[in-house]
Parts: sequence; C-alpha cells; structure tokens
Amino acid sequence: MRRIYIHQDKNWPDFTFDLNLLTPILLKVKEMQGRLLGRMEFMGFELREEAFLNTLTQDILKTSEIEGELLDVDQVRSSLARKLGMEVVGLVPSDRNVDGVVEMMLDAMTNYASDLTEDRLFGWHSCLFPSGRSGMFKIQVGEWRSEEKGPMQVVSGPLGKEKIHFEAPPAELLEQEMNRFLKWFNQNSDLDPVIKAGIAHLWFVTIHPFDDGNGRIARAITDLQLARAEESDKRFYSMSSAIRKRRNEYYDILERTQQGSLDITPWLSWFLDCLYFALQDTNQVIGGVLNKAKFWQLHSLTAMNDRQKLMINKLLDGDFFGNLTSSKWAKMTKTSQDTAGRDIKDLLEKGVLEKGEEGGRSTVYHISQF
Repeated sequence: MRRIYIHQDKNWPDFTFDLNLLTPILLKVKEMQGRLLGRMEFMGFELREEAFLNTLTQDILKTSEIEGELLDVDQVRSSLARKLGMEVVGLVPSDRNVDGVVEMMLDAMTNYASDLTEDRLFGWHSCLFPSGRSGMFKIQVGEWRSEEKGPMQVVSGPLGKEKIHFEAPPAELLEQEMNRFLKWFNQNSDLDPVIKAGIAHLWFVTIHPFDDGNGRIARAITDLQLARAEESDKRFYSMSSAIRKRRNEYYDILERTQQGSLDITPWLSWFLDCLYFALQDTNQVIGGVLNKAKFWQLHSLTAMNDRQKLMINKLLDGDFFGNLTSSKWAKMTKTSQDTAGRDIKDLLEKGVLEKGEEGGRSTVYHISQF
C-alpha cells in the first residue's frame, strides 16, 4: 500500500531529528525555565499558589478552546480552588464536564511521577465525557475507539466535498500501538525530557486512540512530561495558551508532519518555539499576581463586603470583559441596581474605584491607580 501518513512508514515509530538544529532553541527554553522557577522561589507560598491557580485556569480554558469548546472561567477557577483546598472569594458551582477537565489536568501535573497507563488514560477520557456524549453524539468512553463508525479521519469542508487532513491507524492496531507508546513514555532514557514532551504529543495525537478528546489528552500528556522535566508539580506557564494563540500554525504543522517523513525536526522546532513563547508570556501572569498582592496589601484595612471583593478580584485577575458599569455589577453579583450603586459609591468614597473618562450612556469605573 502506498504510504500516505507517517504511521504507515515501515520504520514507524522510529522518529529522527537533528539535535544540532534544535539545540539553540532548546537551550533558550532551559534557561527560561530555570529563570522562571528561580523567580517563583522568591514569591512566597501564597503568591505561588495564586500564580498556579491562574496559570492552570488559563491552561484548562485554552486547551478546551483549541477544540472549539468554551468553558466558563468562574466555574473552572472555582472547581480548581475547591480541589486544591484554596480559599477563594466568590466560588460558584461547576458543571460535571468542567470538574472532569480539572481532574484530568490536576492528575497530569500533580501526579507526574506516576506511570502513564491504559487505565489512567481511560480515566482521563471518562473525565472529559462524563455523560458519554460529545455534544449530541454518543461516543465510546473510557476505551479505545472501534471501527464501527469507519476509519478515524480528520476532515474539513462541506458534506460531499470533505478534505481529508489525516487518517489515524486502524482500530485493530490500537492495542499494539498504545502498548508501544506507553512503554516508551514510562521508561527512562537519555532522551532530553523536553524533547520527549514534543515527541509524546505528536506520537499520541497521531495514534488518535479515542473517539474524541485526543487533542486535549495529548496536551495533558505534554504537561505531565514537562512536569517530569522540571520535577515540579506546579506549573507557572501554559503551553495550551501559547498553542491557542497559534492554533492555525498548530494544526498546519501537525498535518504536514503526519504526511511527511519520520524526521520530525520541523515539528520539534515549532514545539520548542511555542514552549519558549509560553515561558515568555508567563511574565504577565506573575505580574498580575504581584499587582494583585500589592493592591490587597494597600487595602488590607479597607472594609469591603463579599460582592465588592468578588468584583475587585475579577478586575485584578483580568477575568472581566469590557468596562465595569453598575448594570454589569448588578448582573454579575445577582443584586438589584440600587445595591450595585451603593456598592460602587462606597468604593468610590474609599478610593478603591474611580470614574472612567469614557463617554456613553453608562458611567464606567476602573480600579484607582496604586
């Protein structure tokens, strides 16, 4: 049979790559990782926990967003805080599907030293699809896909004019393929652990062993391997956020690699570059955490009710979209317009908020400079 995809190569999965070409960006990644971990050591326990919560919240939101699924930020943050035992103002109930993604990501990062097994992957898959459905469609959950629905293909385009981007190995080979992958992933080797994260991502998503959720699980496996590389159960940067910003590039490089040769240097180069971008981007997360700590230190003696603390934290966390108005305050705190007005007036008098200069029908408010 004419080979179309890399998994059909007779030498699959004997990947090759040019380490000389990858070394410059790999060294930059290692330097940035060390600098970030060193910086976090000086932040103190509470600030590190806050940074971890913010980073993991974004990671979970973005890994789902890459697949076109939009999760509620408050539910994700609340679910994480509860499972981490953190006291956070304004916790809200969370849906089963949100709790499931949170459980998977926490297990990947905090239990990084444990072997990745078939049963563990089945557990992750069950967490992603607690109802046994993907949208309206019933799928096989907690088990490898079967051939009942035909070959596993990634397609685009209108019905009847679909373009096939990739076709995964047939279901009859999955047991063999996954056993080989898991044995490689769990064994110690001389392979650089960051390079291994990039290979694991590509290898798993190429096998595509599940009916759905393969991309999210591939990224969870990447996070697990990066945690092993750093020997840390705390993550202060989000690979999924970086991939989301380059989503078109991500799908394009995966497609070209899966239709290319077993020399995966271009994929690993892109992966390392994206990782470096993620590490650079984390400065915003750390800056936001430090800024928030500075604010609450300044206002440690300022009396505020729970609604006020909730809304101020939303503004400080960057979880607030658009301008703050009294009507948005009322809607988000589930109070009347009069109560929202009194809350805001109180914070204006205490110097916590100030009126914005923007025009329009509604007065807008910002946190006062501090």
